[in-house]
Amino acid sequence: MMEPAGIVLYGTTWCGDCKRSKQFLAEQRVPYTFVDVDTDLEGLAIVESHNEGKHVIPTIVFPDGSVLLEPSNAELAAQLGIHSVAAKSFYDLVVVGSGPAGLTAALYAAREGISTLVVERAGIGGQAGVTERLDNFPGFPEGVTGAEFAQRLRTQAERFGVEIIASQDVTSIVPEPSCLTVSTSDGGYECFAVLLATGSTYRRLGIPGEEDHIGAGVHFCATCDGPFYRDRDVVVIGGGNSAGEESIFLAKFARRVTIVTKDPAMTASRTIIDKVEAHPQISVITDATPTAFLGDGSFTGLRFSNAAGEERELGADGAFVFIGLSPNSRLVGDLVELDGAGFVVCDVGMQTSVPGIFAAGDVRSGSTKQAASAAGEGAAAALAIRRYVEPLSAGMPSR
Repeated sequence: MMEPAGIVLYGTTWCGDCKRSKQFLAEQRVPYTFVDVDTDLEGLAIVESHNEGKHVIPTIVFPDGSVLLEPSNAELAAQLGIHSVAAKSFYDLVVVGSGPAGLTAALYAAREGISTLVVERAGIGGQAGVTERLDNFPGFPEGVTGAEFAQRLRTQAERFGVEIIASQDVTSIVPEPSCLTVSTSDGGYECFAVLLATGSTYRRLGIPGEEDHIGAGVHFCATCDGPFYRDRDVVVIGGGNSAGEESIFLAKFARRVTIVTKDPAMTASRTIIDKVEAHPQISVITDATPTAFLGDGSFTGLRFSNAAGEERELGADGAFVFIGLSPNSRLVGDLVELDGAGFVVCDVGMQTSVPGIFAAGDVRSGSTKQAASAAGEGAAAALAIRRYVEPLSAGMPSR
């Protein structure tokens, strides 16, 4: 019995731990093969062979022959060699988030001699890192894949001495009399300044069936999960630029892509709409409000209502939701000032209502939600942080 090459995750579509492991691997941008042991008898036999006849899932097999059984995210990180604990306990600056804003700020700060730690809960590069292709970032006339862009940012930051740890959730930021304390799931760090570069995430619909099928039929990242739908039918919910761009990407794999938008027409840019309308595998349904995801165990489609209030059902093998962004500001919701939508309010120097805590990129109120402007904000924040940190660090003993 031959196991597939590469990392193989044996599990089911209904297993919560399987969904968590799949999400972790996707967030860390680690390629893997998923084998559903409910439908693959050979896969089930492999699980039994690794578990003395027991059905333990997820069972994850690695190329070197090692096996993890029902692993925690920390165990997965250790197996994958992901650096998750920093070398020191004190840094001049701790950056929370590793997208264009966070990594640009980090490399600018490090070049100025500011010791800098970047803490990232998911994959390095933020949302830009999981974008199929960046075509509008200055300096890349032919465009650049999100993965390559993220790696370039990381390499450049590390060249200037930035330390980066991943697979770590920041659990709290506490102002102290002479510093800030940043706590993570595996430890804590003191610093003079914190930069919030936590970005934003795709909004959820909040309709019946969504929570049950997340990671098993309902997705928010086409780059992560699109390849699982080769020669199958998918529905994309949303009518803006993200929905249009990701639909074009999904059409590389899917047999058919149907865009469903509640508006009378797509709201994406004219260029994207033209590409969608010209694509033979993509169709658009307008005036359609999703009301439920369908499927008892396995995902089967979407129910929606039309402008007349009539309900219809659309069969599909998977759904991708792109209906806008929500700020990742829960960490500081009770600490700094937020606007009505939950984005972090800053002054002209990128500083929040709490001295020493700064913000840049998508999480900041008034940001443009574009990679190029996020990088610019990161640079501006780093210069403001330098002015803030220098008086504090002057005359301080080395730590």
